[in-house]
Amino acid sequence: MVAIVARPPLPALLALLGALLPGPGAAQTSVKPLEAIIPRGGSMKVNCTASCDQHPILGLETPLTKSVVANGSHWVTYELSDIQDNSRPMCFSNCGTKQSAASTSITVYWFPERVDLASLPHWQPVGENLTLRCQVKGGAPRAHLSVALLRGEEVLNQQPVVKEPAEVTATVLARRDDHGTNFSCRTELDLHSLGLGLFQNSSVSRQLRTFVLPKIRPRLATPRIMEVGTHWPVNCTLDGLFPVSEARVHLALEDQRLEPTVKYSKDFLSATAWVNVTGKDEGIRQLTCAVMLGNQDQRTQENVTIYSFPAPSLTLRVHHSPLEDLGNKFEVFESTVVIVECKAHAGAVVTLSGAPTKPPDSSAQLKLNASAEDNGRNFSCSAALEVAGQMLYKNKTQELHVLYGPRLDERDCLGNWTWQEGSQQTLRCEAKGNPTPKLDCRRKKDEALLPIGDLRPVKWTISGTYTCKATSRLGEVTREVVVNVISQPNNMVIILVAAAVTLGTVCTAAYLYNRQRKIREYKLQKAQEAVAMKLNTPP
Repeated sequence: MVAIVARPPLPALLALLGALLPGPGAAQTSVKPLEAIIPRGGSMKVNCTASCDQHPILGLETPLTKSVVANGSHWVTYELSDIQDNSRPMCFSNCGTKQSAASTSITVYWFPERVDLASLPHWQPVGENLTLRCQVKGGAPRAHLSVALLRGEEVLNQQPVVKEPAEVTATVLARRDDHGTNFSCRTELDLHSLGLGLFQNSSVSRQLRTFVLPKIRPRLATPRIMEVGTHWPVNCTLDGLFPVSEARVHLALEDQRLEPTVKYSKDFLSATAWVNVTGKDEGIRQLTCAVMLGNQDQRTQENVTIYSFPAPSLTLRVHHSPLEDLGNKFEVFESTVVIVECKAHAGAVVTLSGAPTKPPDSSAQLKLNASAEDNGRNFSCSAALEVAGQMLYKNKTQELHVLYGPRLDERDCLGNWTWQEGSQQTLRCEAKGNPTPKLDCRRKKDEALLPIGDLRPVKWTISGTYTCKATSRLGEVTREVVVNVISQPNNMVIILVAAAVTLGTVCTAAYLYNRQRKIREYKLQKAQEAVAMKLNTPP
């Protein structure tokens, strides 16, 4: 879009032009517009006009690409195209022997070609200075161009763009609140004074990651003795971390790396791992815990003595085949016969959870027909061994997952709901199954969805008979659900009925009162007539 701004000459310029222009009656050349501001590469039209008595010769002197788009006897309109830089085209006219000229001022504006914020440190310690650098290339007019360094939307520093290319810097103190904050730089080409607006161009945002790693060693909790062939938990904790979720934990027994389970709470970290002790580990070994955050770390080391005591073995199998191990997750289909076996080293006695009671032995077995109720069931194998008068115990557990198709039971999805219109209700319908089935309830007449699980006011529009269908890769089941909505009585009808009853009661009372009054008046009149007759009767 081409922006053209025509401005009236300043008083001083008028006086100067008045001195240079010919006097009354002489040839004069005028140009429109006197001033213009356009985007780089844009086009504009310039009109040259001559005022004289003869047919003038009109022209436009400019290095720009020009073409005549319209003309008359005393005027010519040119189109200037692909304007790349500021320019002052000049209109001239020859009227006989008289010559005159007038020029227009063209200001070209363009946005910076590049606005880049330099890369930030991969990690920045909290409390240390951070220098931001922004490079700007191109952009004009430079007198109206500035660059701002931003933290989010907060302007940290704003400076004019002078050099080419220009670099603007700002130094800030890294804070905890800056973690995850986007930093950027933004150029502002302010052309309000030239009749246009404010043009902004922003760099790609860069996210800062700040951290705090306390100057203390982690606390390592571990047994001082471990038996070969067993699992032992070791725990490593450290407080004062930020952001704690970004901290990494390294736990190792000598050169054997452990796989910790890490839990976070505010600025506190707790990592727990199990040590698989083997025969080659016997003796005094070093256990290491290192907490790493940013580009720093803190570590603790403890000595552990290892001796032999094999852990029991716990296996789940179908007939003679072990179950598929999916990361300590054992899956079978419903109605599969599963055999659970617990074995220990000779001399130890075992106890298997759920197995029939029998005399102490080094092995135990449990056989079950897997059902939906067994889904998620844990089996525990406990081995006990007396060593030097001290009873040592080792345990192993396994979880069984049973795959079964979708179910929609009466207790989980009622077949009939009756609610008062306008009441707050939650429609509950839960499908059971492994894998978890997808539940969809639609009204029979129009396929409208039934809102399940949301607390909402009951509307008359949800009443009807729905078909609820639960589906998974193991099949599907359906259940019919009826929703009855009892509508509220119309308040206006109640008011009218009450008014009618009240009016009827008033009218009945008025009638009874008037009837009693007339009876009393009649009796009084009869009594008066009887008295008068007695007075008129001769003795």
